[in-house]
Amino acid sequence: MSQLSLGYVNVFVKDFDAAVAFYRDTLGFAPGNVDAGFGYASFEVGPVSFAIAKTDDTKLVGRHTGVGFIVDDIDAAYRDMSDAGVAFEMAPTKQPWGGTLALFKDPDGNIFYLDPGH
Repeated sequence: MSQLSLGYVNVFVKDFDAAVAFYRDTLGFAPGNVDAGFGYASFEVGPVSFAIAKTDDTKLVGRHTGVGFIVDDIDAAYRDMSDAGVAFEMAPTKQPWGGTLALFKDPDGNIFYLDPGH
């Protein structure tokens, strides 16, 4: 079997314009393809592309995504993101397995990990 590598992650949103603004302006993700008519936007955030897709299916929006974003300094990132208006579900918290995680939300309530990656 060929070795697989992760190329992109899609997250579903209801308010496309608010989501584009959040990921581009608040989190600073570099936009790639943004097509409001199609309801799809991609952002370059390292070796994996992150994308949003507009949907009306409420079951796909506002839930824990399981997607983690790696930062060098989780406490500094938490402060900077909080100051920028990002809502956190959980502040940086030491986990039972030894690592530290924080949980933040996008405007549609999708939840993401913030992880120092070490």
